[in-house]
Amino acid sequence: MELVQMEPAMARYKHIDTRPRLPAGPLLKVVLFAYSRGLVSSRAIEGACREHVTFIALSGDSAPHFTTLAAFVSGRDKAIANVFSQVLWLCDRQGLIGREMFAIDGVKLPSNASKTRSGTRADFEKHATKLEQAAQQMLERHRANDALPTEPDLTQKDAQRLTRYRKEAAKLRQWLTAHPEDRKGSKGTIRLSNLTDNSSAKMATDKGVVQGYCGVAAVDARQQIIVEAQAHGSGSEQALLLPMIEATAALRTDQTLITADAGYHSEANVTALANSNTPALIADNGMRGRDERFKERGKYKAKPDPLHDKGGRKTKSSGRYRPQDFDYDPAAGTCICPAGKVLYQNGANCRHNGFIAVKFQGAKRDCGPCTQRDRCLRNPDTTPTRQVCFFRGKADPGKVNYSAIMKRAIDSPEGRALYGTRFATVEPVFANIRYNKGLNRFTLRGQRKVDAQWKLFCLVHNIEKLAHHGYGQ
Repeated sequence: MELVQMEPAMARYKHIDTRPRLPAGPLLKVVLFAYSRGLVSSRAIEGACREHVTFIALSGDSAPHFTTLAAFVSGRDKAIANVFSQVLWLCDRQGLIGREMFAIDGVKLPSNASKTRSGTRADFEKHATKLEQAAQQMLERHRANDALPTEPDLTQKDAQRLTRYRKEAAKLRQWLTAHPEDRKGSKGTIRLSNLTDNSSAKMATDKGVVQGYCGVAAVDARQQIIVEAQAHGSGSEQALLLPMIEATAALRTDQTLITADAGYHSEANVTALANSNTPALIADNGMRGRDERFKERGKYKAKPDPLHDKGGRKTKSSGRYRPQDFDYDPAAGTCICPAGKVLYQNGANCRHNGFIAVKFQGAKRDCGPCTQRDRCLRNPDTTPTRQVCFFRGKADPGKVNYSAIMKRAIDSPEGRALYGTRFATVEPVFANIRYNKGLNRFTLRGQRKVDAQWKLFCLVHNIEKLAHHGYGQ
């Protein structure tokens, strides 16, 4: 099958350099081969086209400029998506897609954006005001010095600092004018904006917080073919599950099982899957705690990665009193804290996450001088008293709890076996892309460009599978 024509009007490259123009086809071959060899930087690919015999052959000994390579990757998102679909069609023709299970997962990677340049519009307004005030104070000091009989020397450093303050303040004001509103999260909350790449987001990982994108992939279980790939500047994986499932609708059957980890679990997601009759196993946050196979998972955690700047990250405190450490008598409606003090009830029918709870709170006369405040309160210096909550049951017993149904399904022997297959399906794919192919960060800015780069890496993975298990058989 002939791939879609990617030949553009090459006028977009005419302003870059005067070297011979490469058609889009050879450029695509060069980029895909470079990504397969762990070369991500456009400058590194340019160097390889001058020194590596395979790259020289693919480029026709034209040595494309790095700006030509960068412009090609960042400006061809639609054409790259078309090629991804056509390679996927070839994989299907070769019988590499089984449609028995699609495993959905994502990897959060840093991007070409500064983590320190994030904030809300109010933060940027405050910072711009400070810069303007500092520049004004320096200017007034210089004017006062000009009035002196002997004018002191205006050091070059002061002049440079004044220029920098004015320039940064002007950039902030320009950005605020171009973005009149804060970014909104999935629940209506304010999301942090970023001055260098406003489509990226701060994301929490097990190695720290990164400023970047989440590369999401849906992988078929038969030969680990990536059937859908998307990159999003959102740290909330829950909002990405349903769009990924919808994007794979053309390849799925009524029996295709969808699996995903706890990051994609929410009551809204499992309810939507149940209402659409989509077979799925979505883990919840407590799944690994209930599964004895993960009993010793702590000792296998990865070491800190300097790329993610884990330094200064605080560990969770432990050893504080939990609700089970309190003596609660539901019949009498009383509660006694570990220090032997009686707490008073301040709510008997409180609703919390779909459950009815009874709440207790300590008296100031007891909690204030208590010697066990450090073990009882998270912030003993600012919190006056301890509150504790005990659940009594569902708020609406007649309402179907799809999360509970999903827990029973994933805790069953069959569910645990199928979920174990998910690990062997999707994790090796990310290992191949991240470590074998060297994608440890996205090099572009903007959701559209990063999505194209993510699809290119996933395309390389599928082509390798097609070569080794399709035409290679």
